[in-house]
Parts: sequence; C-alpha cells; structure tokens
Amino acid sequence: MNRLASATSPYLLQHADNPVDWWPWCDEAFAEAKRRDVPVLVSVGYAACHWCHVMAHESFEDEAVGKLLNDGFVAIKVDREERPDVDAVYMTATQAMTGQGGWPMTVFATPDGTPFFCGTYFPKPNFVRLLESVGTAWREQREAVLQQGAAVVEAIGGAQAVGGPTAPLTADLLDAAAAQLAREYDRENGGFGGAPKFPPHLNLLFLLRHHQRTGSAESLEIARHTAEAMARGGIHDQLAGGFARYSVDGHWTVPHFEKMLYDNALLLRVYTHLWRLTGDPLARRVARDTARFLADELHRPGEGFASALDADTEGVEGLTYAWTPAQLVEVLGESDGRWAADLFAVTESGTFEHGTSVLRLARDVDDADPAVRGRWRDIVGRLLAARDTRPQPARDDKVVAAWNGLAVTALAEFVRLVETLGTNTGTDTGTGAGGDEADANLLEGVTIVADGALRETAEHLARVHLVDGRLRRVSRDGVVGAPAGVLEDYGCVAEAFCAMHQLTGEGRWLELAGGLLDTALARFAAPDGGFYDTADDAEQLVTRPADPTDNATPSGRSAIAAALVTYAALSGETRYREAAEAALATVAPIVARHARFTGYAAAAGEALLSGPFEIAVATGDPAGDPLVAAAYRHAPPGAVLVAGRPDQPGVPLLADRPMRDGRPTAYVCRGFVCQRPVTTVDDLLAQL
Repeated sequence: MNRLASATSPYLLQHADNPVDWWPWCDEAFAEAKRRDVPVLVSVGYAACHWCHVMAHESFEDEAVGKLLNDGFVAIKVDREERPDVDAVYMTATQAMTGQGGWPMTVFATPDGTPFFCGTYFPKPNFVRLLESVGTAWREQREAVLQQGAAVVEAIGGAQAVGGPTAPLTADLLDAAAAQLAREYDRENGGFGGAPKFPPHLNLLFLLRHHQRTGSAESLEIARHTAEAMARGGIHDQLAGGFARYSVDGHWTVPHFEKMLYDNALLLRVYTHLWRLTGDPLARRVARDTARFLADELHRPGEGFASALDADTEGVEGLTYAWTPAQLVEVLGESDGRWAADLFAVTESGTFEHGTSVLRLARDVDDADPAVRGRWRDIVGRLLAARDTRPQPARDDKVVAAWNGLAVTALAEFVRLVETLGTNTGTDTGTGAGGDEADANLLEGVTIVADGALRETAEHLARVHLVDGRLRRVSRDGVVGAPAGVLEDYGCVAEAFCAMHQLTGEGRWLELAGGLLDTALARFAAPDGGFYDTADDAEQLVTRPADPTDNATPSGRSAIAAALVTYAALSGETRYREAAEAALATVAPIVARHARFTGYAAAAGEALLSGPFEIAVATGDPAGDPLVAAAYRHAPPGAVLVAGRPDQPGVPLLADRPMRDGRPTAYVCRGFVCQRPVTTVDDLLAQL
C-alpha cells in the first residue's frame, strides 16, 4: 500500500501513484522493517530535481521494480527540503562511502536506520541488480552488512562532530579568506571552479563586505565581474528574471533549469548591495527583475514563497525556455527577430539541444541610448508573452521557513534601498545611468508588489510556522507541516524578523526574533560554543548533525551567528554578540582553509569587525528623510538602521533619542559606543 497520498510535500505526492509501497519517514516504517526482518530503502530527493524524475520514471513507476522493492524492503520516500536533518545524515554517509553526493540519494539501511550502502542515481538495470545484491547480502552475509553499517556510522559521527579547535575570527583570517577566493577566481568567466558552475552568492556577499571594510578593489571587482557574467549568461532568465540553479558549463551559458527560492533570495541581496555600493545600472536592473521574479512567480498570495520551479516541462528540460532564430522571427517579425537573435546570441547551430539556444545578453543594454532600451523592453515583453503560451514547469508550492526567511531579508533590503534612493536613478541621485521614466515606473511597480509579498510572508511565518514558540519547517496551502524547524530555520527567520523590524520600525518583529534566538541558544547550542542542526528534543537519528560549512544556503551555524550579530546590535544586549563570537570561533579554523564553503560565516565576521554600526534616525518621515537615505546608502558592513519617532515601544535604538531642536537627528554607535548626535547629512557621513 502506497502511503503518500496524504503527504503535504509535492515531492512525495509525485510518487503517490507508484507501484511501490512507499512509506513517509516515520517510526512505523522502521518498526515494519524490524517486524519483517528486511532492510530499508531510504530514497531522498526533491520536487524540482531532474534526475529524481528520471529515476522515478525508469524504476519507481515500473511494476517489476515495485514488486522487487515491496517483497524485499521497506521503502521510505523523503523530501530533502522538508527533512534536511535526515538528508544531512544520509548525505554525509553517501559522501563517506562514495566520495560524492547528490540527488536522488539512494540509501540502504538496517531497521534501526543505520546506513550500510549508499549511492545516488541508478539506471533501471543497475538498480534492479543492486536490489537483488543487497537482498542477498542481507539474507546471507548479515554480519558483514552490520559491520559495514557500524563503520559508516562511526565515520559520519566524526564528520559531524562538535568540539573541534576554535579561534577568534580575526581580520587576518578574513583577509586570508578573501585572498584565497582571489586565487581560485575564474578571471575569464567569473565565479569559482569549472563545470558545473554554481552562483557563489554567499562568497559575493562576503567579498562586498570585505571591500567595504578594507577598500579592497580586487574583492569588489571579483563580485562585480561575477555578477555581470551571471546576469548576461543563460543562467539568468533574460525575459522573466530570476536565476537557475547552476550552469552545466563553466561560462554560465546553459543552465540546469530549476529555479530555487534560496538562490534567488541570496542573489537578490548580492545585486541589491552591488547597486547600493556602486550605482551599477546592470546590478539595479537585475535586482529589480529578481525581486519581480520572486513576487510574480514564487509568491503564494496570503502565504509565503514557493520552494522552486521544476527543471523539466512535460519531462523535457528547457522546453519552456529555449529558442531558435526562426521562432524569434515568428514571434517578432523579420527585423526584430534578427535583432533579438543578435542581442540574445541565438544562432542556427544553437547553444542547447536540437539546435535551440538559451537566451544570453550578448550586447550592453543598460548603458545604451533610450531608443535601444525601449526596443529591447518591447521585445522582452513580446517574447515573454509568447513564452507564457508554452507549457510551463511545475512549481513546488511548499513554503520552507528558512528559505522564506532569506527572501524576506533580501526583499526588505531591496525595498529599503529603493525607498532611500527613489525610483528616479538619474544623475540627481548619483546611482548610474539607465534611469529613464519607463524604467523608473517599472522599478516602482515591482517595489510595491515586492513589499506586499515580503510583508505577507513575514506574517505567514509568524502566524503559521511559529507554533507554541517553536518553528515548524514547512507549510502548504496555509497548513503547517509536522517537521520541526532545524537550526537554519531559526537563524534565517530570526534574521528576517530583524530585517522587518528595521524596515517597519515595529517592535513586535524584534520581540519575535529574540524569542527564536533564545530557543536556539537553549535547544541547539553545543558545549564548545557551536550549534547542532537539530534541537535537543528532536527526533534522534543515527547521529546528530552539526555541519559548520556553507553550501547552497548558509549553514545553520552561519545563519544563527548572523542573526545573533544583528539582534545584538538592535537590542543592545551583549550576550547575543558573545554567542555569535563563540559560534564563529568554531568556524574560524575552516574559514582560512576553505573560504568557498564559509562565505556566510565570513560575512557575519565582517559585520562583527565593522562594529557592527548601530544607526538610529529620530524622524517623523522615515521613508523620505535624507538622513535615512544617506545612512542606508553608506552603511558599513552589517550595520543596522532604524528610523522613526523617538521612544517608540519595542524599538531600543530609538529609546531616549529625541529630535534636537525639532529637527531629524541621527545617532551612530559602534560596538555599543556612541558618537554625538548629528542633524546634517555631511556630519552623518563623516561618522560613517
């Protein structure tokens, strides 16, 4: 009997009609394996995963394979996004056994959950032979199987251990991390490493902050060049905005087409701050279009943001997105079609499959004259309208707490920047070219929608995901799921609530953030100052995960450290800063050796080294006050900024900070040490 029909996970529901007697992850499944004395197959994937779909079509939808599984195993299907703790434990086992990992992940375990054989994707003939071999080994070589499992558990326990060496995260270590990134940087194509090439958003956030602290031109250029290369490449959707998960090549041309919420949230932060620091019109446009993608394509009205868009459309990768020159002419006419082919590098031979091309931006449009920009915008609109008539990829509609926290933080920073700069980005604001009226109107429209989406999402997290003071990991259709929140959920959502406090000036968001951080300190903290990824009262797995490294998203440890730094600055309570310093000290030995996998920890470290600055502006006009605009434009790394009327309830930074002589007044502190109040922009900039 397949037991997935009532699941909340779209990934599990994709398998609800398989001829496999799937179980969701639950104690009852392992009890059934023990009763039958058979091994467990733990199959882990996610809804937007291309090779998960392939393995499902080849094997899990096949009656003969289903019979093999049902007769010899208890089969458990896990959504890695819903149960990141389960995924983390078995991914560590898979990497220990095979030297690599990925999804779909295929793990064979004993009835107590101990893994003894791990792999990823298996073509059907290989998978059938594997099922037969594992079944034979379980029946005839049980002792060897159990010994193998014990060895794997010992190995993954060491890999996830806490209590290693610690050291302060100093300026020298962060400088060394930036230097290592510079050595590994792809100076031709941008980014780091070769194919497949992933967007290095966390490293770029670190490098931007490192540039601010040190003035390093190299750090800024690495971030700027990589951001431009990605924005012009096929990994960036040139019509609808947003970024795909990664590029299958080393030069950003052909993407793996799934679009993940977390990538787009983190990249929105990168482009927002690149725009803030440099005035780059390309960064401004890409930030706007990424915010639009989040609001238009992933936001679920009244709830939060969906997790992902699928890599496939009707089982075919790229079906929605790829073009031929003839298709461009068919939609646009001969003249515009040929112009678009040149602009988007669509050739007769193609850059993708079957003579099709993924759109790339081969010509500069951001600094072009208004007529060229107008023609380009018109063509983008017509192509997007035509593309919308094609079959569309499926959407994974579950709301993941941590990823929605990342989106709220990113959108709050974007909205704040637009509010402080205004939508007219011409010479009067000093933010670069490209600020014609049509573009300004589009930016204003996107900002209004994005602001509404972020506020709805924050309310959804507070109202639905926060249950009896504890976070739940996922929800769908407004109903919260059972899986408990893990450390990254607490860190990312707490940071989002801090961002909402700064954007709105409302005290309740800071109170909510503090409650989450208190729970994290009470339930997730390790004796060495680090953190486990699961709470002390969570389900006990074969080992308790505690991964300190950043990857596609911030590690739980980095996320909680960043939130602690921000909350300490907003609240004035030093114990949260001390907790952040202790957590980062457990990561510091890794930062200098593996900079590419500690980007968010390094970014949090830059904030601590910077102060972070605490900026309060007592004003009756938070959105329009020039002091607020100047403070945000020139805010040092990780600075916090709150603006509003003095002594607002629940807003510590505005307590006992009056407007001097009735004029808006800025108060700048650093590390809880304050400078004199100022009432002019020039005096404020001198303090920053």
